[in-house]
Amino acid sequence: MPAPDDHLARFDVSDLDLIADPYPVLNEIREAMPIFWNDTTNQWVLTRFDDISTSLRDRRMGRAYSHRFTDAEFGRPAPDPRWASFHAHERWSLLALEPPDHTRLRRLVQKVFTPRAVALLADDIQAVSDRLLDECAERSTFDLLGDYAQPFSVEVICSMLGIPVADARSLLDWSHSIVKMYELDADDATKQAADRAAGEFIAFTQDLIAHKRQHPDDLLVSELARVEDEGDTLTEPEIVSTTMVLLEAGHEATVNTLGNGFRALMHHPDEWRRLTAGEVDAKAAVEELLRFDSPLQLFERWVLDDGVEIAGQQIDVGQEIAMLFGSAQRDPRRFVEPDRFDIGRNDPSHIGFGGGIHFCIGAPLARLELATSIANIVARFPTLTLAAEPRYHPTFVIRGLEELMLTA
Repeated sequence: MPAPDDHLARFDVSDLDLIADPYPVLNEIREAMPIFWNDTTNQWVLTRFDDISTSLRDRRMGRAYSHRFTDAEFGRPAPDPRWASFHAHERWSLLALEPPDHTRLRRLVQKVFTPRAVALLADDIQAVSDRLLDECAERSTFDLLGDYAQPFSVEVICSMLGIPVADARSLLDWSHSIVKMYELDADDATKQAADRAAGEFIAFTQDLIAHKRQHPDDLLVSELARVEDEGDTLTEPEIVSTTMVLLEAGHEATVNTLGNGFRALMHHPDEWRRLTAGEVDAKAAVEELLRFDSPLQLFERWVLDDGVEIAGQQIDVGQEIAMLFGSAQRDPRRFVEPDRFDIGRNDPSHIGFGGGIHFCIGAPLARLELATSIANIVARFPTLTLAAEPRYHPTFVIRGLEELMLTA
C-alpha cells in the first residue's frame, strides 16, 4: 500500500484528473488516514463520515470567529480590503454566522421561509418544469443544465423571493462568479470578478428591498422586510445577505445535483430503468443523487475552544478544519457498498445538506425541486441517453458539469 505522503501528493485540487474523478484518490486517503494536515491551505482535513458529521455539530467549532476574537487574537490576517464587497455580502450570511447572531437571524428567516411557504410553490414548480421540458422536447438533443436546470432553479427561487424573472440572467452570472471565491485555489482575477459581482448583486438587492417597502407583496423579500418577532426585525444588510445566499446556495446545489446525478444515471442504465419502470420513487432518488456525487465537496470550520480532538489529533484554537464531504459520502463505515450507485438506497441521513445549526435552511425547497424534476424527466423522456461525455467545471469545492447533452 502506498505511503500516506504518496496519497497526499495526489490531492491537488487544481489537477483536472482529480476534478474529473476525485473518488479513487479520496477513497485511498480516507482509508489511509482519518485526518491529515494540508500544507498548501494550512488546514486539518477530515475524511471520514462520523468525524465530519460530529464536527458539523460540535459547538466548540464555528463558521466564523469574529463574534469571539479579533483577527489579531485569532492569529489571522484582517480581511483583504480589495474584496470588500464580497465580505459585505458574507457579513450576515446564515452560512457565515454563529450564535447569537445566527440564532436570531435564522429564527426570523424561518418565520417566513416555512414548510408551508415551500409547499405552496409546488404548483408553480411543476408549471415551470413542464414549460421548460416542453421546450427541451422540441429538440432531439438538449443540454439538461443550460436548457433546463439553470433556468428552472433560478426561476423558482425568483418566484419565491419576488424577483422579476427578467433579471434571472444577471442573477445567474453573479452567482456563478461569487461562488468561485470559495475555491481553495482561487486567484486574484477570480476574486476580483467575485467581488465585482457581489457589489452589483448588493446594489440590485438594495433597490429591490426599497421597491418592496413601497410596494409590498406576500413574497419572500417583502416578507423579510417586514418580519418581526417580539419587536425584533431584520436590518437591510441582513436582508441583503439572506436574499443573496438563498439564491446562490439554492441555485448552485439544485443545478449541480441534477447535472451530476443525471450523468450518473446515464452511466448506470440499470438504475435509470428502475426509475422509468416505477420501481423507485423520485423522492427516494433525490437522496442518492445528493450522496453519490456531492455538489459540495468541502466545508470548513474554525476551532474556537480548547480541548478539541478529532481522530486522535489535538487541534488548537485558531486552526481550521476542512471536511471532505465527497470522501465522507463514500465512507464504507457508514454506507454499504458506497461506490455503488443505488438509486433506491433512500438514505436521507447523508450530509448533502450539511448538519448542525448550519443544516441547509433551503433543504425542503431543494428536495421538492429535485423530486419534481426527476419525476417529470423520467415521465417525458424514458429512453434518455447521453449524447456526449460531459466535463466538470475546473473547480473542486463546488462540483458540477459544464453541460450535460442528452438525447431524448
